[in-house]
Amino acid sequence: MGKPKDVLTTGDVARICNVAPRTVSKWFDTGQLRGYRIPGSKDRRIPVPQLIRFMKAHGIPLDQLETGRPRILIVDADADLARLLEKTLEERFDYEVVVAASAFEAGAMMEQSRPAVVLVDIDVPGIEGRALFRFIAARGELQGTQVIATGASITDGDRQSLLQQGFHNTIAKPFTVQQLAALVEESLAVMA
Repeated sequence: MGKPKDVLTTGDVARICNVAPRTVSKWFDTGQLRGYRIPGSKDRRIPVPQLIRFMKAHGIPLDQLETGRPRILIVDADADLARLLEKTLEERFDYEVVVAASAFEAGAMMEQSRPAVVLVDIDVPGIEGRALFRFIAARGELQGTQVIATGASITDGDRQSLLQQGFHNTIAKPFTVQQLAALVEESLAVMA
C-alpha cells in the first residue's frame, strides 16, 4: 500500500465509514463533517484529521481508517472453510477479514467492526441468513454494507428470490476464492 492520503474524497470516506457516498455528502452539506470543495467543481474533499474527529464523535471505529483495507465478515458454521477464506482473502487480496460462526456472533461483530461486505451462508442451521440480512438492513449505520448470500443449495430461482429480498449478490458453493474475490470487488465498486 502507498503513502496514506492526507485528504479524502467522499467515496474514500464512504468506504472507510461503510456508508453510501450520498450519506457522506449529506454529512458534509449539513456541516457535520468539515472539509472543502474543489474550486470550480462540486467535488468535496475531507482532510483526514477532520474525518478522525467526526468518526470519534459519532462512535465509528477507526480501524478501517488505520488499515485502509476493506473489511469482510464471513458468517459460516464451517470453521475450516471460514479459516481458509480468511487466510486467502487476507494474504492474496489484502482484505481484512473477521469470521463469525453464528448470527448472534455476527451481530456483535458488525457493531464492532462495521464490515463493508458480509458473506453469509444461508444453508447453515442456526445462522438464519435471511434474518441476519434483515438486521443489517434495519440498522442505519450499516446501510452501506453489501450482503452476499452463499450456500450449496442456491439455485437460479433462489438467486432471484434472494436478490428480491434485498441481498446484493449470491454465490453458490462450491466456488473458488478467485470467484469470491471478484464478487467482493464488484460489491465494493458499488460502494465507491
